[in-house]
Parts: sequence; structure tokens; C-alpha cells
Amino acid sequence: MLQDIELLQTELHEDNDEIEIEHEHDFNLIEPVDSVHREIIMEQFTLSRDFSAEEPIVFDTLFSLFNRYRIIDSYSPVNAYIGNYGLPYYPVNFFDRISDPDKFLYSGLYHFMHTSDNPTFMNVPSPFTEIKWVIGGKRENAEQIFRVKHSQNINSKLNFGLIYDVIFNIGQYTQQRVENKTFTFFSSYRGNRYKFYFSTGINNLFGQENGGIADKNDLDINNTDLKNIRVNLERSNNAGNTLKNRNFLVVQRFTFLGIQPDKDILPVVNTKSQPVSGTFSHIFQVDNSKKTYSDAQPRSGFYDSIFIGSPTFDSLSAKSLKNTLRLDFTIDVTKSLRYVAGFGLRNENFWFSQIIPEEINIADTASWFRGNNVLIGSFSNNIGKKINWTVDGEMFIDRYRKGDYILNGVATKSFDFSKGKMDLSFTGKISNKTPAFWYNQWGGNNFKWNNDFNKELRTEFGSKVAYPARNFDFRFNFAIIDNYLDFDTLALPSQYGSKLTVMSAAVRKDFNFWKIHLVPDINIQKSNNTEILDLPLATIRTTAYFDHMFYFKNTNGKLYTQFGIDVVYHTLYHAYSYMPATGRFFRQSSTEIGNYPFVNVFLNLKVQRTRFFFLFDHANYGIMNSNIMYNYEMVPSYPWNIRRFTFGIAWTFYN
Repeated sequence: MLQDIELLQTELHEDNDEIEIEHEHDFNLIEPVDSVHREIIMEQFTLSRDFSAEEPIVFDTLFSLFNRYRIIDSYSPVNAYIGNYGLPYYPVNFFDRISDPDKFLYSGLYHFMHTSDNPTFMNVPSPFTEIKWVIGGKRENAEQIFRVKHSQNINSKLNFGLIYDVIFNIGQYTQQRVENKTFTFFSSYRGNRYKFYFSTGINNLFGQENGGIADKNDLDINNTDLKNIRVNLERSNNAGNTLKNRNFLVVQRFTFLGIQPDKDILPVVNTKSQPVSGTFSHIFQVDNSKKTYSDAQPRSGFYDSIFIGSPTFDSLSAKSLKNTLRLDFTIDVTKSLRYVAGFGLRNENFWFSQIIPEEINIADTASWFRGNNVLIGSFSNNIGKKINWTVDGEMFIDRYRKGDYILNGVATKSFDFSKGKMDLSFTGKISNKTPAFWYNQWGGNNFKWNNDFNKELRTEFGSKVAYPARNFDFRFNFAIIDNYLDFDTLALPSQYGSKLTVMSAAVRKDFNFWKIHLVPDINIQKSNNTEILDLPLATIRTTAYFDHMFYFKNTNGKLYTQFGIDVVYHTLYHAYSYMPATGRFFRQSSTEIGNYPFVNVFLNLKVQRTRFFFLFDHANYGIMNSNIMYNYEMVPSYPWNIRRFTFGIAWTFYN
């Protein structure tokens, strides 16, 4: 990332062309105006977990490692998915996994979606548009990814924008087609006294299900017609999962104490800053999800149980409505000492429905309503500019989740060095949560259960060192879990009654010498009970590349280039298997996955505001030792794609 900054800053001193300067928290455009440069700051941000503050998001216009185009890899370096990008996945790093009960139906698809928990907002003095397109493989099994993002301001306070994403991936093996189409529209108004944030998401995700490769011996390097390899759910099954999600978010914040009115609304009454300010907020969230699973021939032999009959059409839905009222106060004791306190109440309502098998060929649809109220609070303290600590929590006081609680804490200390700032932070979290509704209740053609699991208690500690100037990050996490919930080797919900402990240490560093870069991303993790939670001891994603900038004197043009390899590797462990009928990953103890490097060779190019990449994905396919050459899976029976060529391009437009 720093390399991008240095290269672009060099451009600034050489000509008056518009350039972009990218860093961790904002995006600057420097344009000539009457031979005098003026700075325009473009912002991209989301809202904090409790919606009380704005948090910056890095613009995804960086040139470095542009070849890493899969969006899930930006949240966790290594992810296991079922053979075709766009289908369900889980992060290999335990602490990057989604454990929120409200996200149960789409936890394996979460980062493909636009939800009320991950909204995007922007502030752009000039209209901003970005278009990305990626295509990989042959036409008959091509992977295509498309994104368009647009945002513009109506005035200095009011902005609107949209993002439209498409993943269309036919897949190299039978019955793997992916059609993910997601859309979000967002808007924000940011006045002095009144702030308004609006976001709505429409997510339609469909994936065919093939149940995995029927016989691993069919994965012969001489067999390049992968569509003829036998799978467990054949074309005649026409099996597939569909998830439809609609969500809505409105956040309104009114500062009623200690702030100057907006000049374009009321005259300025008091020009002196106030030692105390107060803000009233209302947060409104709606989430509506429906999941269906279909199989034209459920008696083909893949499933042990048939509770309803043929064909299969399982359907379940979850709706939630949440209203939050909160007050936040800021007290400036001195210019370097600040206290921020907030408290409020959230009302939650949930509606669940699904098919309930009663006897052979007979089923009914049942519905349930659940609701509760939640007390929320937070307190933070800034001591100067280098020390900050924050505590926030939630207490569920009645009905559905009565007795649940979540308490988070983080303390950060900043250090100034000659090369830049370093942040050292310590985190702690304790939570006691009612299991997701679907752990206790499920009905379908192939699975049904009715459980009464205990609350899951998690105690987590962590620390992080972030030193951007040295391109260095270190993260350590430790968790103690009581009543750990997952799915057992029969793909049924399971709860482990004893204590489960998990440890993880992850480090990332960009080593560079001259124009050569080595960027290892290493994670070491371990649990105390590998029968319940098995993890690879070491997970590594390492990139080595050579970068150079070509100058063209005749046109005064510049071409930025990066050429290198990207390697993904983890040690052997019993990876999760996948169950199509429930869309969940579950434990298995018969197959170890790993000890196989996935090697990608890439070339990244940048000309002005246009970026390209050329990628040989899985370039080492077929040239490994015969004992491991067929072990190119991240999930048992779901091999990754064999070698293929992928091309990507991104255009950015702003005026």
C-alpha cells in the first residue's frame, strides 16, 4: 500500500495530471485549478457496530495485489469453499468466522451480500464511478464477476450511491453453476445537528449442488473433460440452494446539545465550543431472508432419510425487525481529555417459518414469533491523542433471549516513530448467547430435529499491532468456549458440554528490497480438542513479486507493473464437509485436507486510472508429486479448479 502512495506522489511532482493518492483511511484527488493545486478528500465509510459513529473503509482502488479479486479474501486471507467461487465458504482462521445467531441462514455467504450490518456510505465532491469485470476459464465453464459502484453528492451534506455485484460462475465440474446478484442503494445526510443514513440491500444468490465428486480416483490428470467426472447429485437431481434476502436500515441522529446549527438552516447562535454535547439516535432495521433447497430425485441414494417424499422443495424463512433508541454524550474536560458515554434500548422481533414433516408424503408449514428487549450501553475515554479505551455491552432482559449478554472492551496506545505511527491494542469480549433458532428447530425432506440447546458462553482475549509505515500487522486471539455449537459427523446440530479453547496468532509483513517484494501472511492456530474443532496448525498465503514503472517519453505516459506468484498453503487437518440440504459445513474424521500449495502466477498493470491483471490460477496443477497431486481440495470431495487463465480490468471515473 505504501508503494502505491510513493509512486503516485512521484507523479504529483512531475505533471499536473489528475492522480490518486491512496492510504489507509481516505482517498485524495489532487487537481490543478488555475495552476494551483487544491485538495479534495473523498470518503468511504460504514457505521460502527452500534451505529453510533462512522468508521472509514479503505477504497478498493489499490494497485498492489490487484490480482486478489475474490471479495472474501479481503476479509480473511484463506477461505475454504466448495470448488467454485460464489458457493458457500468458511474462513480457515477460526476467529474470522461468522458466529452471530441472526446470520445463521447466510453465514456461509455473508461477504457476498449487502446487509444492514455492513452498509457502505460515501462522500464525493465529484461524481465517482468504478466498474470491474473479471472473466476466467473457457466459455463453457467461465467465471465472470462484474461490479459497478457509483456515488455523487447533491450538495456538501447529501450523498447517494449504489453498488451492483454479479457473480456468474458455471464451474468446471457438473452442477456447480453460481448466479449471485446483489444490489445496495445508500444515502447519507451529514449536517451539524442532524445526520441521516439510509441503506437497502437486495440479495439473490443461487448455487447448484452436486454433493461432491463421487470417486476421487476419477481426478486423473489426463482427464480434462471435467464435466464427465461423476458427482453425487447428478444433472437429473437438478439440486440447488436459493437464498433471497431483503434488508433495510435507517439511522437518524440529532445533536440537541453543544453543537452549532447548520449555517444554511439557522444563524449561528454561539461561536464558542461547548464542553458537553448530546445526541439522540433512532436506528431502524428490517431483515427478511428466505432459503429454499430443491432436489428432483431425493431417492437417488445421496440421502439416508426421506421424510416427505419426492421431489424435495424445502423452504424456511426468517424475518426480523429491530428498533433502537439511544442517547450519547461527549464531555471534553480539556483539549486532550474526553469522555463519551451512551445508553439506550433496543426492541427486537423475529418471525420464523418452515416445513414440518409429519409423516410420509405429509408436511405442514409452521410459524413462530419471538421477541425481546435489550439494554445497550457504551463508555469510552480519550487521554490525549495516543491513548483510548472503550467498553460497550448489551443485556437481553426478557423473553426470547432473556439472560443473554455481550460485553466488549478495547484499549489502544499509539506510538510515534521516525517511520510513522504504530498502534498497539488489547481486546476482550465475553458473550452468553441463545443458539440460533435453526439449531433447535429444523424441518425438511432429508433432515429434521427439535433440540433444546444451552446458551453458548464465549470469553475472548486478543491483541493487535498495526504499523502501516512498515507494512506490518500482528494479531493474537484466545478464546474459551462453553457449550460450543456446530454440526457433528452426521451433519446434525451438536453441542460440546466441556470447555473448548482456541488460540490463533497471525502476522503479515511486506519485506522489500529494491523492487522485489515478499509478503507473507501466516496464521498459527490450535484448539484443545481436535475431535470437536480441528484446525490446520499453519495457514500461509505468501506473495512474491517484482514491480517496476515504465516511462514513455514520447507520450509522457507511465505504466506500473507487478509480476509475481501468489501461494496458498495449509498443513493437514480434518476440514469440514458440506451438506447441500442444510447448506451447512459439518465435522468429518475420515479425510485430511492440506499439504498442497495452490500457486497462482500474475501480472498486474496500471495505466492512469485503469488497472488490469492477468492470472494463471492453480498454475502448478498436474506438476506436483503424484502422492499429493490430487489433493487440491479445501473441502473434502470438492476439488478446486484445475489450471486456467483469468483476466480482470477495473476503470475508475471521477471529475
